[in-house]
Amino acid sequence: QVQLVESGGGLVQPGGSLRLSCAASGITFSIYTMGWYRQAPGKQRELVASITTGGITNYADSVKGRFTISRDNAKNSVYLQMNSLKPEDTAVYYCDARLNRYLYWGQGTQVTVSS
Repeated sequence: QVQLVESGGGLVQPGGSLRLSCAASGITFSIYTMGWYRQAPGKQRELVASITTGGITNYADSVKGRFTISRDNAKNSVYLQMNSLKPEDTAVYYCDARLNRYLYWGQGTQVTVSS
């Protein structure tokens, strides 16, 4: 059974930082491209960042320079370091794992940026 479990969300003030984690089980983690997506109320889910098996990263323009995605294959985990957070970063954040036609999602973790 494949499981992706996100953690690390919460309430943070504008300008603050959070580190999200996603622990995977049931897959050969190292061969999957991993990603972080987010969905704000009333909006479509959007890609935040992704990282390939070779460590190539891709970021949404809105988070470039503020967010960093990384992975630890030994721990079957992917991380999203979020700095200089803005109110518009408020959303449910999801991690995904994809390989060809295989696609798995976590249950999401809420991030709220508010003073």
